Amino acid sequence: MEISGNTAFYAGLSTIQTGQNRVDQAAGQIANNTLERSVTSQSSELQADRLRSVDRSQQSDLTSNMVEMAQGKLQVELGAKVAKASDEVLGTLIDTFA
Repeated sequence: MEISGNTAFYAGLSTIQTGQNRVDQAAGQIANNTLERSVTSQSSELQADRLRSVDRSQQSDLTSNMVEMAQGKLQVELGAKVAKASDEVLGTLIDTFA
């Protein structure tokens, strides 16, 4: 019996990696926005109105990034379940045919 590289196990590992990349990217954007907000918060009162509108858009960015992080977390969890199930099935097949 030949085991190819296109198994569910590799699909699970790929899903884990994609989910981790999604979490890393969203976390980086959250950190970037937080840093920008702290730098711009030290500006003068004349820019306060403009900053308030920017804060609203950053809040929606924060929300979408938090959703991305949650989706990435779920993607990693599901990828791990797929890889684990594939590993268990392969072990069962080997035990059955051995």
